Amino acid sequence: PLPRLSAVLRFPLHRLCPGSRSPLGSHRAMAAALGPKPLVAVGQVTSTPDKEQNFSGCAALVRAAARRGACLVFLPEGFDYIGRDSAQTLSLAESLDGELMARYSALARDCGVWLSLGGFHERGADWPSTQRIYNCHVLLDPKGCLAAAYRKTHLCDVELEGRVTMKESSFTNPGTEIVPPISTPAGMLGLSICYDLRFPEISLALRQAGAEILTYPSAFTFPTGSAHWEVLLRARAIETQCYVVAAAQTGRNHEGRVSYGHTLVADPWGSVVAQCSEGPGLCYAEIDLEYLRRVRREIPVQSHRRADLYGIVRLQPALSAL
Repeated sequence: PLPRLSAVLRFPLHRLCPGSRSPLGSHRAMAAALGPKPLVAVGQVTSTPDKEQNFSGCAALVRAAARRGACLVFLPEGFDYIGRDSAQTLSLAESLDGELMARYSALARDCGVWLSLGGFHERGADWPSTQRIYNCHVLLDPKGCLAAAYRKTHLCDVELEGRVTMKESSFTNPGTEIVPPISTPAGMLGLSICYDLRFPEISLALRQAGAEILTYPSAFTFPTGSAHWEVLLRARAIETQCYVVAAAQTGRNHEGRVSYGHTLVADPWGSVVAQCSEGPGLCYAEIDLEYLRRVRREIPVQSHRRADLYGIVRLQPALSAL
């Protein structure tokens, strides 16, 4: 047998609305109902420790995107808040059935849009025993139902001498599952978060599972963002021939942190087709799945992979799902 590099797959752990479709259901019929090129909106925000202020700013962006006709709105990692230290970060965290997520569910329902909430500080079921949280990418459908929840699997422990020190693992549990691509009106959506961007194995596994859009909601620091942000995002787009959507934190989150910003969308050719300027705001991009298929036909890298030499990176179904 060929060697295989396997990633762990689980279907979404939370299904708040009964009767929801399988995440691997048909998306093309959904896209056809909205026209050939669905519009997505990508948000750039400056979160602070003030959760109410953050919600107000994010809600305004979502409503503006809905008025523009976007079917899916992306918000970055830490959209709920960015704490000054780990103690404050832990103290402000909520569960997925808490008040803040209920407000975002109502917002999605009121606006009739899908919401990619790219990094929610989640108190999971193990909070009483671990006193640690999860960095959770939440996807809500237009009914406000939880369509998927991906917990960040790669935690950012980085020390750049004299510039950046970060140890996410000191207060965050790593996720243990990759969520399969989710059917949305814009295409099959693969979920990741920030530091996951540095690990192409996830993007390749999601592409193998049918992803057409990869999303990297982020809170990059200025030193790492200025060096690596755009080149990594474009590389993920080129190697997977997917759209890449990257909502980002920008500016001064508090006295101890400045985020890089540069929210962008890259197409399957690797071209940047939308980008935010400085400060909070939105950029918009049309998702052209016919163009995506053309790129994949013209350079069929997926069929050129040498599995006999280095194996296949793919999602492995959980035993409980078989």
